[in-house]
Amino acid sequence: MSQAGWRAVVLLALCCAPAAPAAPRAVCHIGHANAPELEHLRTALRTGRFVAYEPTSLRVVNGQVTHADAASIRADLTVLREKFDSLVTYDAVHGAEAIPAIAAQLKFRALIIGVWDPFAPGEVDAALSAARQFPHLVVGVSLGNELLFGHRADAGRLAALAAQLHARAPQLLLSVSEPFHVYLEPGTTTLQDQLDFLLPNVHPVFQAWFHGASEATAAQFVVNVVGDVTKEFCGPVLVKETGVPTAPAARGFSEAGQASFYRELRQRFPATQAQAFAYFSAFDAPWRAQDVTPTGPAHAEEAHWGLYDAARHPKPAARELPALTSPPAPP
Repeated sequence: MSQAGWRAVVLLALCCAPAAPAAPRAVCHIGHANAPELEHLRTALRTGRFVAYEPTSLRVVNGQVTHADAASIRADLTVLREKFDSLVTYDAVHGAEAIPAIAAQLKFRALIIGVWDPFAPGEVDAALSAARQFPHLVVGVSLGNELLFGHRADAGRLAALAAQLHARAPQLLLSVSEPFHVYLEPGTTTLQDQLDFLLPNVHPVFQAWFHGASEATAAQFVVNVVGDVTKEFCGPVLVKETGVPTAPAARGFSEAGQASFYRELRQRFPATQAQAFAYFSAFDAPWRAQDVTPTGPAHAEEAHWGLYDAARHPKPAARELPALTSPPAPP
Protein backbone atom coordinates (compact mmCIF):
# COMPACT_ATOMS: atom_id res chain seq x y z
CA MET A 1 0.00 0.00 0.00
CA SER A 2 1.27 3.48 -0.81
CA GLN A 3 1.76 6.05 1.92
CA ALA A 4 -1.15 8.03 0.50
CA GLY A 5 -3.30 4.89 0.54
CA TRP A 6 -2.38 4.18 4.14
CA ARG A 7 -3.31 7.70 5.17
CA ALA A 8 -6.74 7.17 3.66
CA VAL A 9 -7.46 4.16 5.86
CA VAL A 10 -6.17 5.48 9.19
CA LEU A 11 -9.21 5.59 11.46
CA LEU A 12 -9.87 7.99 14.30
CA ALA A 13 -9.84 4.96 16.58
CA LEU A 14 -6.22 4.32 15.61
CA CYS A 15 -5.10 7.87 16.25
CA CYS A 16 -7.06 8.61 19.39
CA ALA A 17 -8.36 5.58 21.30
CA PRO A 18 -6.28 3.52 23.72
CA ALA A 19 -4.80 0.46 22.05
CA ALA A 20 -6.24 -2.97 22.77
CA PRO A 21 -3.86 -5.54 24.26
CA ALA A 22 -1.70 -7.05 21.54
CA ALA A 23 -2.05 -10.75 20.73
CA PRO A 24 1.24 -12.21 19.47
CA ARG A 25 1.36 -14.41 16.40
CA ALA A 26 1.43 -18.13 16.93
CA VAL A 27 4.75 -18.43 15.08
CA CYS A 28 7.70 -16.07 14.90
CA HIS A 29 11.42 -16.24 14.29
CA ILE A 30 12.88 -18.08 17.29
CA GLY A 31 16.57 -18.25 16.43
CA HIS A 32 17.48 -16.09 19.43
CA ALA A 33 14.38 -16.49 21.59
CA ASN A 34 16.33 -17.44 24.72
CA ALA A 35 19.75 -16.12 23.78
CA PRO A 36 21.75 -13.78 26.03
CA GLU A 37 21.91 -11.36 23.09
CA LEU A 38 18.15 -11.00 23.08
CA GLU A 39 18.13 -10.37 26.81
CA HIS A 40 20.81 -7.71 26.28
CA LEU A 41 18.53 -5.97 23.78
CA ARG A 42 15.50 -6.25 26.04
CA THR A 43 17.43 -4.73 28.92
CA ALA A 44 18.58 -1.87 26.68
CA LEU A 45 14.99 -1.15 25.65
CA ARG A 46 13.72 -1.17 29.22
CA THR A 47 16.48 0.84 30.86
CA GLY A 48 18.15 2.87 28.10
CA ARG A 49 17.33 6.16 26.42
CA PHE A 50 17.76 5.81 22.65
CA VAL A 51 18.32 8.51 20.05
CA ALA A 52 18.60 8.15 16.27
CA TYR A 53 22.00 9.53 15.31
CA GLU A 54 23.58 10.73 12.08
CA PRO A 55 26.93 12.57 12.37
CA THR A 56 26.71 16.35 11.97
CA SER A 57 29.73 16.28 9.66
CA LEU A 58 28.07 13.88 7.21
CA ARG A 59 26.64 15.44 4.05
CA VAL A 60 24.94 13.90 1.04
CA VAL A 61 24.46 16.48 -1.74
CA ASN A 62 23.53 15.46 -5.27
CA GLY A 63 24.45 11.92 -4.37
CA GLN A 64 27.96 12.88 -3.26
CA VAL A 65 28.82 11.85 0.28
CA THR A 66 31.07 13.95 2.51
CA HIS A 67 32.43 11.49 5.05
CA ALA A 68 31.99 12.13 8.75
CA ASP A 69 35.22 12.75 10.63
CA ALA A 70 36.11 11.14 13.93
CA ALA A 71 36.72 14.41 15.81
CA SER A 72 33.26 15.68 14.90
CA ILE A 73 31.68 12.35 15.85
CA ARG A 74 33.37 12.54 19.24
CA ALA A 75 32.04 16.08 19.73
CA ASP A 76 28.54 14.92 18.75
CA LEU A 77 28.53 11.95 21.08
CA THR A 78 30.02 13.91 23.97
CA VAL A 79 27.07 16.31 23.77
CA LEU A 80 24.55 13.49 23.45
CA ARG A 81 25.95 11.40 26.30
CA GLU A 82 24.63 13.79 28.94
CA LYS A 83 21.03 12.93 27.97
CA PHE A 84 21.26 9.65 26.02
CA ASP A 85 22.99 6.33 26.59
CA SER A 86 21.84 4.36 23.54
CA LEU A 87 22.19 5.01 19.80
CA VAL A 88 20.59 3.92 16.54
CA THR A 89 22.63 4.78 13.46
CA TYR A 90 21.98 4.74 9.72
CA ASP A 91 25.34 3.88 8.23
CA ALA A 92 28.29 1.64 9.00
CA VAL A 93 30.80 3.32 6.65
CA HIS A 94 31.41 6.86 5.32
CA GLY A 95 33.17 7.69 8.56
CA ALA A 96 30.67 5.86 10.76
CA GLU A 97 33.28 3.16 11.35
CA ALA A 98 34.50 5.41 14.19
CA ILE A 99 31.19 5.47 16.04
CA PRO A 100 31.41 2.17 18.00
CA ALA A 101 34.84 2.84 19.50
CA ILE A 102 33.98 6.41 20.47
CA ALA A 103 30.63 5.35 21.89
CA ALA A 104 32.33 2.67 23.96
CA GLN A 105 34.88 5.16 25.31
CA LEU A 106 32.06 7.53 26.30
CA LYS A 107 30.24 4.71 28.10
CA PHE A 108 27.19 4.45 25.88
CA ARG A 109 25.27 1.35 26.89
CA ALA A 110 23.75 0.18 23.60
CA LEU A 111 24.26 0.67 19.87
CA ILE A 112 22.11 -0.55 16.99
CA ILE A 113 24.17 -0.22 13.82
CA GLY A 114 22.34 0.79 10.67
CA VAL A 115 23.64 -0.52 7.35
CA TRP A 116 22.54 1.92 4.65
CA ASP A 117 23.02 -0.55 1.77
CA PRO A 118 22.96 -4.08 3.19
CA PHE A 119 23.64 -5.54 -0.25
CA ALA A 120 27.04 -3.83 -0.33
CA PRO A 121 29.45 -6.39 1.19
CA GLY A 122 31.80 -3.75 2.58
CA GLU A 123 29.01 -2.12 4.59
CA VAL A 124 27.79 -5.40 6.05
CA ASP A 125 31.38 -6.41 6.86
CA ALA A 126 31.93 -3.13 8.73
CA ALA A 127 28.83 -3.72 10.86
CA LEU A 128 29.77 -7.33 11.60
CA SER A 129 33.30 -6.29 12.53
CA ALA A 130 32.00 -3.69 14.99
CA ALA A 131 29.59 -6.21 16.51
CA ARG A 132 32.45 -8.67 17.07
CA GLN A 133 34.75 -6.00 18.48
CA PHE A 134 32.18 -4.43 20.84
CA PRO A 135 29.82 -7.25 21.86
CA HIS A 136 28.77 -5.51 25.08
CA LEU A 137 27.78 -2.36 23.18
CA VAL A 138 26.27 -3.52 19.88
CA VAL A 139 22.80 -4.98 20.52
CA GLY A 140 21.71 -5.37 16.89
CA VAL A 141 22.08 -4.46 13.25
CA SER A 142 19.47 -2.85 11.00
CA LEU A 143 19.48 -3.88 7.34
CA GLY A 144 18.73 -0.60 5.60
CA ASN A 145 16.33 2.25 6.16
CA GLU A 146 12.99 2.17 4.31
CA LEU A 147 14.31 -0.12 1.57
CA LEU A 148 10.90 -1.68 0.97
CA PHE A 149 9.04 1.62 1.15
CA GLY A 150 11.50 3.21 -1.27
CA HIS A 151 11.33 0.21 -3.64
CA ARG A 152 15.08 -0.36 -3.32
CA ALA A 153 14.60 -4.01 -2.32
CA ASP A 154 11.81 -6.52 -1.92
CA ALA A 155 10.85 -8.56 1.12
CA GLY A 156 12.08 -11.83 -0.33
CA ARG A 157 15.53 -10.46 -1.08
CA LEU A 158 15.85 -8.99 2.41
CA ALA A 159 14.65 -12.24 4.00
CA ALA A 160 17.28 -14.19 2.08
CA LEU A 161 19.98 -11.76 3.17
CA ALA A 162 18.88 -11.99 6.81
CA ALA A 163 19.01 -15.78 6.63
CA GLN A 164 22.53 -15.64 5.19
CA LEU A 165 23.67 -13.30 7.95
CA HIS A 166 22.11 -15.47 10.66
CA ALA A 167 24.14 -18.36 9.29
CA ARG A 168 27.27 -16.24 9.13
CA ALA A 169 26.87 -14.56 12.54
CA PRO A 170 24.45 -16.70 14.59
CA GLN A 171 24.55 -14.46 17.67
CA LEU A 172 23.80 -11.23 15.83
CA LEU A 173 20.29 -9.78 16.23
CA LEU A 174 18.87 -8.44 12.96
CA SER A 175 16.13 -6.01 12.03
CA VAL A 176 14.89 -3.84 9.18
CA SER A 177 13.51 -0.32 9.51
CA GLU A 178 10.36 0.65 7.59
CA PRO A 179 7.33 2.90 7.99
CA PHE A 180 4.97 1.02 10.27
CA HIS A 181 2.36 0.23 7.62
CA VAL A 182 4.88 -1.80 5.62
CA TYR A 183 4.97 -4.43 8.38
CA LEU A 184 1.18 -4.75 8.13
CA GLU A 185 1.15 -5.35 4.37
CA PRO A 186 0.76 -8.81 2.82
CA GLY A 187 4.00 -10.39 1.76
CA THR A 188 6.23 -9.42 4.70
CA THR A 189 5.64 -12.51 6.86
CA THR A 190 8.62 -14.41 5.47
CA LEU A 191 10.86 -11.42 6.15
CA GLN A 192 9.54 -10.91 9.68
CA ASP A 193 10.19 -14.57 10.44
CA GLN A 194 13.90 -13.86 9.85
CA LEU A 195 14.00 -10.81 12.15
CA ASP A 196 14.79 -10.66 15.85
CA PHE A 197 13.28 -7.23 16.50
CA LEU A 198 11.54 -4.44 14.58
CA LEU A 199 12.51 -0.80 14.06
CA PRO A 200 9.36 0.88 12.72
CA ASN A 201 9.16 4.55 11.77
CA VAL A 202 5.95 6.07 13.12
CA HIS A 203 5.44 9.71 12.14
CA PRO A 204 2.17 11.38 13.11
CA VAL A 205 3.15 14.41 11.01
CA PHE A 206 2.63 12.37 7.84
CA GLN A 207 -0.99 11.63 8.71
CA ALA A 208 -3.69 13.78 7.14
CA TRP A 209 -5.25 14.58 10.52
CA PHE A 210 -2.01 15.78 12.15
CA HIS A 211 -2.33 19.56 11.67
CA GLY A 212 -4.93 20.76 14.11
CA ALA A 213 -4.64 17.68 16.31
CA SER A 214 -3.21 17.85 19.82
CA GLU A 215 0.18 16.49 20.82
CA ALA A 216 -1.70 14.01 23.01
CA THR A 217 -3.51 12.67 19.95
CA ALA A 218 -0.23 12.39 18.04
CA ALA A 219 1.42 10.52 20.91
CA GLN A 220 -1.53 8.15 21.32
CA PHE A 221 -1.31 7.38 17.60
CA VAL A 222 2.24 6.10 18.12
CA VAL A 223 1.11 3.91 21.02
CA ASN A 224 -1.78 2.47 19.02
CA VAL A 225 0.36 1.79 15.96
CA VAL A 226 2.83 -0.19 18.07
CA GLY A 227 -0.09 -2.16 19.45
CA ASP A 228 -1.15 -3.09 15.93
CA VAL A 229 2.38 -4.00 14.86
CA THR A 230 2.88 -6.27 17.87
CA LYS A 231 -0.23 -8.24 16.90
CA GLU A 232 1.79 -9.35 13.87
CA PHE A 233 5.26 -9.64 15.39
CA CYS A 234 6.16 -11.23 18.71
CA GLY A 235 9.70 -9.89 19.18
CA PRO A 236 10.90 -6.61 20.70
CA VAL A 237 9.94 -3.36 18.97
CA LEU A 238 11.89 -0.11 19.09
CA VAL A 239 10.23 2.81 17.32
CA LYS A 240 13.29 4.16 15.54
CA GLU A 241 11.76 7.36 14.24
CA THR A 242 8.97 9.38 15.73
CA GLY A 243 8.85 13.05 16.57
CA VAL A 244 7.92 16.52 15.39
CA PRO A 245 10.19 18.85 13.41
CA THR A 246 10.78 22.34 14.79
CA ALA A 247 10.48 24.28 11.51
CA PRO A 248 9.30 25.74 9.22
CA ALA A 249 6.99 27.84 11.36
CA ALA A 250 4.77 28.51 8.34
CA ARG A 251 3.72 24.87 8.48
CA GLY A 252 2.94 25.06 12.20
CA PHE A 253 6.11 23.41 13.47
CA SER A 254 7.91 24.78 16.53
CA GLU A 255 10.35 23.84 19.27
CA ALA A 256 7.51 24.06 21.79
CA GLY A 257 5.44 21.61 19.77
CA GLN A 258 8.31 19.14 19.60
CA ALA A 259 8.86 19.29 23.36
CA SER A 260 5.15 18.90 24.06
CA PHE A 261 4.90 15.84 21.82
CA TYR A 262 7.73 14.08 23.64
CA ARG A 263 6.25 14.91 27.05
CA GLU A 264 3.01 13.25 25.98
CA LEU A 265 4.80 10.27 24.46
CA ARG A 266 6.88 9.61 27.59
CA GLN A 267 3.70 9.57 29.65
CA ARG A 268 1.77 7.28 27.29
CA PHE A 269 4.57 5.00 26.11
CA PRO A 270 6.84 3.99 29.01
CA ALA A 271 9.74 1.77 28.01
CA THR A 272 9.53 -1.96 28.69
CA GLN A 273 11.66 -4.91 27.66
CA ALA A 274 9.21 -5.50 24.80
CA GLN A 275 8.87 -2.00 23.36
CA ALA A 276 10.36 1.47 23.54
CA PHE A 277 11.00 4.49 21.32
CA ALA A 278 14.05 6.39 20.16
CA TYR A 279 14.10 10.16 19.98
CA PHE A 280 14.31 11.33 16.37
CA SER A 281 16.68 12.68 15.73
CA ALA A 282 19.84 13.82 17.48
CA PHE A 283 20.81 16.83 15.34
CA ASP A 284 19.35 19.03 12.64
CA ALA A 285 20.74 18.32 9.17
CA PRO A 286 20.51 21.47 7.01
CA TRP A 287 21.55 19.60 3.86
CA ARG A 288 18.40 17.49 4.09
CA ALA A 289 16.23 20.47 3.14
CA GLN A 290 17.15 19.52 -0.43
CA ASP A 291 17.10 15.77 0.14
CA VAL A 292 14.58 13.99 -2.07
CA THR A 293 12.51 11.42 -0.17
CA PRO A 294 11.45 7.98 -1.46
CA THR A 295 7.95 9.31 -2.15
CA GLY A 296 8.67 12.61 -3.81
CA PRO A 297 10.51 15.93 -3.73
CA ALA A 298 12.43 17.52 -0.91
CA HIS A 299 10.64 18.91 2.13
CA ALA A 300 11.99 21.80 4.20
CA GLU A 301 11.04 20.15 7.50
CA GLU A 302 13.49 17.30 6.85
CA ALA A 303 16.29 19.63 8.00
CA HIS A 304 14.72 20.28 11.43
CA TRP A 305 14.01 16.97 13.20
CA GLY A 306 16.85 17.35 15.68
CA LEU A 307 16.59 17.70 19.45
CA TYR A 308 19.77 19.73 18.97
CA ASP A 309 20.47 22.18 16.18
CA ALA A 310 23.30 21.68 13.69
CA ALA A 311 25.69 23.54 16.01
CA ARG A 312 24.85 21.03 18.79
CA HIS A 313 22.82 23.51 20.86
CA PRO A 314 19.95 21.80 22.70
CA LYS A 315 16.36 22.66 21.92
CA PRO A 316 13.72 22.61 24.69
CA ALA A 317 12.91 18.92 24.10
CA ALA A 318 16.52 18.05 24.93
CA ARG A 319 16.98 20.58 27.72
CA GLU A 320 14.07 19.25 29.72
CA LEU A 321 15.29 15.64 29.67
CA PRO A 322 16.94 14.70 32.98
CA ALA A 323 20.68 14.19 32.70
CA LEU A 324 21.92 10.62 32.88
CA THR A 325 24.62 9.52 35.26
CA SER A 326 27.46 7.37 34.00
CA PRO A 327 30.95 6.31 35.05
CA PRO A 328 33.71 8.54 33.72
CA ALA A 329 35.10 7.76 30.28
CA PRO A 330 38.60 6.26 30.20
CA PRO A 331 41.45 8.60 29.21
